[in-house]
Amino acid sequence: MHPASLFLESDEARLLDQLARQPFAAIAAAPDGRPRVAHAPVVARRTGQGLVLDFHLSLANALSPFIAGGFRAVAVSLGPHAYVSPDWYESPDQVPTWNYASVEVEGAVAPLDEAGLVALLDDLSAQEEARLLPKPPWTRDKMTPRRFEAMTRSILGARLVVERLEGTFKLSQNKGEADRCGVIAALGDDPLAALMIAQIPPRS
Repeated sequence: MHPASLFLESDEARLLDQLARQPFAAIAAAPDGRPRVAHAPVVARRTGQGLVLDFHLSLANALSPFIAGGFRAVAVSLGPHAYVSPDWYESPDQVPTWNYASVEVEGAVAPLDEAGLVALLDDLSAQEEARLLPKPPWTRDKMTPRRFEAMTRSILGARLVVERLEGTFKLSQNKGEADRCGVIAALGDDPLAALMIAQIPPRS
């Protein structure tokens, strides 16, 4: 997390929306004292345990041997980001910086059972296939059961029960309107520009 409170985002709805837009996360943990990182697509959902992130890893992943015993982890989703040149500001005597949006999710990780893994895979493919409309969605019905079962034997499902959900939305909130507008104009159609406009809409 960025240390400046000005950039802290704690609105759950906005954070979950950002996570839905950028569902590929780095999952960091040190279950045996050594830092390890895995990368995985996630599905956020509400269950009887509260808000959770479900994901799956290859059996060969460095974190996979520890899933059965459980561990604490932080999942980080990095959204749009971009270098900001001082030349884009109206104000003089500025320095380069980097604007970005990220979401951090912290909690305890535990294994999913076989039914949970299959549900995760179905939900994950549905979540991502929906982005490809009007293409007809892919489903596992297009696979033979034998092939699907073989694939599931090579992965592990896991669930992170969310205890902390926070984000950093560093979007030039520390700059005046003219400077922010200069950055937005320079970024053009970059998704980061849209986030900056949503954060502090320019006055008409």
